Amino acid sequence: MRLSQLFGKTLRQVPAEAETPSHRLLLRAGMVQQVAAGVYAYMPLGWAVFRKIERIIREEMDREGGQEMMMPSIVPIEVYQQSGRDQTMKDILFRLSDGRGREFALGPTHEELFTEVFKRNVRSYRDLPLLAYQIAPKFRDEPRPRGGLIRLRQFWMKDLYSFDADWEGLDISYRKMYDAYQRIFDRCAVPTVPVLADSGAMGGKDTHQFMYVTEYGEDNCLFCPNCGYAADAEVAAFVKEPAYSSEEAKPAEEIDTPGLYTIQALAQNLGVPESRTCKAVFYQATYADGTESKNQGTRNKERGTRSEGQGTRAEAVFVAIRGDMDVNESKLRKALGAVDVTYMSEEDAQQAGFVAGSASAVGLAGARIVADDLLPLEHNLVAGANKPDKHLLNVNYQRDWTADVVADIALAKEGYRCLNCRTPMDLKRGIEMGQVFKLGTRYAEDIGAVFQDQEGKQRPAVMGSYGIGLERLLAGVIEANHDESGIIWPHELAPYKVHIVAIQPEKPEVAQAADRLYEELQSLGVEVLYDDREETPGVKFNDADLLGMPLRTTLSPRNLSSGSAEVKARTEAQSRLIPLAEAAAALANEAQQSPERV
Repeated sequence: MRLSQLFGKTLRQVPAEAETPSHRLLLRAGMVQQVAAGVYAYMPLGWAVFRKIERIIREEMDREGGQEMMMPSIVPIEVYQQSGRDQTMKDILFRLSDGRGREFALGPTHEELFTEVFKRNVRSYRDLPLLAYQIAPKFRDEPRPRGGLIRLRQFWMKDLYSFDADWEGLDISYRKMYDAYQRIFDRCAVPTVPVLADSGAMGGKDTHQFMYVTEYGEDNCLFCPNCGYAADAEVAAFVKEPAYSSEEAKPAEEIDTPGLYTIQALAQNLGVPESRTCKAVFYQATYADGTESKNQGTRNKERGTRSEGQGTRAEAVFVAIRGDMDVNESKLRKALGAVDVTYMSEEDAQQAGFVAGSASAVGLAGARIVADDLLPLEHNLVAGANKPDKHLLNVNYQRDWTADVVADIALAKEGYRCLNCRTPMDLKRGIEMGQVFKLGTRYAEDIGAVFQDQEGKQRPAVMGSYGIGLERLLAGVIEANHDESGIIWPHELAPYKVHIVAIQPEKPEVAQAADRLYEELQSLGVEVLYDDREETPGVKFNDADLLGMPLRTTLSPRNLSSGSAEVKARTEAQSRLIPLAEAAAALANEAQQSPERV
């Protein structure tokens, strides 16, 4: 491709809207164009890289026995109603109706639809295991698209679904995908760390995210430097030890606390550590209609389906946690069995009957009470008196209050000790590159996807789900492979392997030599970008570094006078001269080598 003809132009200035290195470089290199918030068009250079990422993913899926197929993006809403995810995903669903009023959704993910197709085609255990996947567009009404390609409203995903006869089979499928993901990210030169994660609306038993650690990440993860434990902050476990369990319970005492509305202010005024206090946090929990709160039963066991209803229901939730800790909303949602939990503003809390600033579970009525599992072990804490400007000293669980739910709902933080080896953990930010889920039988039961086992009995398929967002992976590639000058493409992903820079192409000897080298490289099967523009050397070299092809060769009047071509790898500081007559063969040979040798 001649650069003078390439659709898409490089930018000298950093776009003001760009938040991350990958976003800045994608726009500056002319690889993508924003159409709307979270919606991008790919220019030819960007699409070339995208297709190479797609090829790597496809090769690794096929290597593990995956069978590629294609599902529609327009999905009847009834498909999601079968699993209840028309409600659990309602905030991100793009919904539409046809001319006859039938409702559809633009597919945000395809667990239900793959399960439906499985149901129609698989009858026996002899058809298992099955690994089916697609590489296709997804649509999610993200409220806050960010980071260029990192969080989008329209994006491409490789989603593979495994169907096994039992949990042992799922373990094998899960390991296959786990290993395949590591190979994919290695081939794309994105260093990732598998971390335990929250399955969220997907449901299921176990899940891992493959995290690229970077300060620009949107996820917080805890890492143990000793034993290697790694987990997303949403699920991270840690050592929780009571601070006051050895004390004898003292009589409760009401005190005046005018103007002390925060834990910090209360602790400072009383001269006690924040761990001596009991923090009150207010939430609204939302449940899919047809489900009940945790421990009240959520399924019709006989039919193996989720009961149906109209919409959702909500309830106020009072959360109690030790004052030096914060609530982990993911853990709270799981403890309640809720679809979602939403933090209440002070105004909303007051409307719900809470005394914001002086609230506690002591004598509280009209709300579901959830306590962190550390509180029953503590003695003599300071808590609200449920009266304006009043607090209680020496509040004790069981004697003064109890909770409807007691669970670990505390958020792990930097320095908290690892549950495995008690070593203080590190907190790092990261970008999720992919995620693997053990779904179990949830979707098979909801949709009635059963098979006949060896004994002739009908059993639900045991499923796994495995996703990689291609745009996000592309952004991760650039985040992990760039310098102050531009992109440094990994060998397998470079849109072109060789970048020819012709200095003063208006001179016949330069144009002839560059044209000849361009044609020779193409005849040898080398992907080559040829900068034939009449620009200054500075502009051309800057663009070459910005675009980041593995090899740059420069033809100028000066080096041509000595019968040479100048060659420089993007990862090297110094260039070298090679005989012009040997340049095509030498460049073709280098372009085919491994990244370490280029």
